[in-house]
Amino acid sequence: MRLFRPTIGIVDPCSPASYGLGICPTQPLGGTEATVLKITDALQDDFRFQLFQAKAKACGGPETCAVQPLENAFKDSPCQVFLVINSWKVACRLRRFHPDVPISVWLHVHPGRHNRHMGRALAEANINVICVSQSHAQQLEAFLSSGALPSIGHIWNPIADDLTADETPRDPNRLLFSSSPHKGLAQVLRQFEALRERLPDLTLEVADPGYLPWDVGRIPDGVWLRGSLPHDRLIARMRRSLCLFFPQSSFAETFGLVIAEANAVGTPVLVQKGLGANDEVVCGADQLIDGTDLDQLESRIRQWQSQFPTVTTHPEFRLCNVAQIWRQKLLEMVGPKPLRSGGSDLYQNAGESPRLSSSAARLSG
Repeated sequence: MRLFRPTIGIVDPCSPASYGLGICPTQPLGGTEATVLKITDALQDDFRFQLFQAKAKACGGPETCAVQPLENAFKDSPCQVFLVINSWKVACRLRRFHPDVPISVWLHVHPGRHNRHMGRALAEANINVICVSQSHAQQLEAFLSSGALPSIGHIWNPIADDLTADETPRDPNRLLFSSSPHKGLAQVLRQFEALRERLPDLTLEVADPGYLPWDVGRIPDGVWLRGSLPHDRLIARMRRSLCLFFPQSSFAETFGLVIAEANAVGTPVLVQKGLGANDEVVCGADQLIDGTDLDQLESRIRQWQSQFPTVTTHPEFRLCNVAQIWRQKLLEMVGPKPLRSGGSDLYQNAGESPRLSSSAARLSG
């Protein structure tokens, strides 16, 4: 007998383009979409996925990860669980159509101030929230501090298991910014321009995923705009750079996938201490700085130029570990099912899955 694979619906009302396993997107995608694809790909042996997306015009993709138009999520569905990307309003609407199906908001962003009543609405609809880092979950709880609260947990965004350091030679004068320009690039450019007056050989490469146009003002000398790069080429540039250069204090990452990936390939990062998930994600306190302090920036750059640091990433961010946490979480949401007698299918009881780390157990509880 084979195991029955529960069907998980992932509802994405805000993606810039339709995406799925084996589907080439028509526009650049960001870290949220990359994370969805990594998890669905890793868990195809355990679950079937249906991806409901605003940009999908028709059904497509493989049987184990089918893409559908968003409106299909609000019809009869075989999904035993729904994960809604970022939109608590869509999740509450989905609850009206599926009153008995477990629903979670898979939150990748910090909600704006006008969303403070989302906590009460989600609690009343029996919808919980899965954040992408522990600090993200703590910040959301503080944001929703008054009134009823939904259950709030976290599962980290995953990085590939094979992202490791190698022997690629580094350019001690090359810095790299790799993120959407709305994530503080204007401030980064001003800091780089001031820093280059002290260290004139520095260059800064800017890789922009291209999903959000943003005015960052004048481009200083020494800055090279690389545009949207395929992931393998971006990783190659990380390996050659002295560091990932993020001295900005305005945009708080909920996780910071590019930061974790840089550390995974041995590249240090310069990020604002105490901002968003920076302290949780970087592996090494010397990467946390006051990004507004030019003397501190110069000192750290000169230090790494003279003695390059040994950098790694946190093992709990690896896809093999994150996928296991997701597997356990989804099985618990599906719930235990009885065996089918005389048939070829068999439901798996969530309690039969392997023991997880203490962090996974806290989320599941």
